[in-house]
Amino acid sequence: MPVKASPLRGRTAVVTGAARGLGAALAHELSGRGMKVALLGREEATLARVRDALPGESCCWEADITDDAGMARAAAGIRERFGAPSVVVANAGVAEGGPFAESDPATWRRVVEVNLIGSAVTARTFLPDLFATRGYLLQVASLASIGAAPLMSAYCASKAGVESFAHALRAEVAHRGVNVALAYINWTDTDMIRDADQHAVLRELRGHMPPPARKVYPVAHVAGRLARAVERRRPTVYVPGWLRSTQLVRAAMPPVVTALSRRELPRIAADRRFEATGLLGEGGRAARLRES
Repeated sequence: MPVKASPLRGRTAVVTGAARGLGAALAHELSGRGMKVALLGREEATLARVRDALPGESCCWEADITDDAGMARAAAGIRERFGAPSVVVANAGVAEGGPFAESDPATWRRVVEVNLIGSAVTARTFLPDLFATRGYLLQVASLASIGAAPLMSAYCASKAGVESFAHALRAEVAHRGVNVALAYINWTDTDMIRDADQHAVLRELRGHMPPPARKVYPVAHVAGRLARAVERRRPTVYVPGWLRSTQLVRAAMPPVVTALSRRELPRIAADRRFEATGLLGEGGRAARLRES
């Protein structure tokens, strides 16, 4: 039997945070489905390597997603090259860990700026195109959007923020034919997670999660699930699928996390000092403050 062509074939997708990790893997998946893919990120040379490895037509732009003017320039270039995109994936994100009381204010603020403000800038930049194409905006969220964890306050706050932002935007633009979707993902084998595991405190905290919740998933698996969600215009996608059940018990999660933390954090602190990690992974280091 002939293979059914993807409904994405010939359309244009924009993927932020595409220089590595989930963004690069998702770009491969969408390109393999016949999409023209525009890669956005902070590292021009790394983006170019991803672009050159894609099976289909693609281009890349170096852009800071928190910079409105820079994103507008990138969007204009994408329109000139490919036309208006019909899929936008707000994937770019960074993380840092450590005690909030001792955190570096600039680093903490940068996590929120990239993850939350950057997602809003991405949506604002490309909404005119999505209105024109009746397109699809996929916001990458996290288990941290549903249940917060100690020593990850900036990341959890920003991911809870993008969840709320996406829900609000979905209701605002639905009548204009634009689908706003949320991807809830758990631990994914990216350089950010591998870097987190180099810090004993974060590694041990993950080790205290229930076995299903601490499993790390291959990036290709996660990207494939997200690409299928894009193809089917699904409003939500959970990777792994059991994450969906956490929505039913999310109100009970904060007291449970607090009780476990009250017991475990003093024990962990007795062995090693809690210290700030700084921005995690190569992507995090590339997302340092513009003025640095």
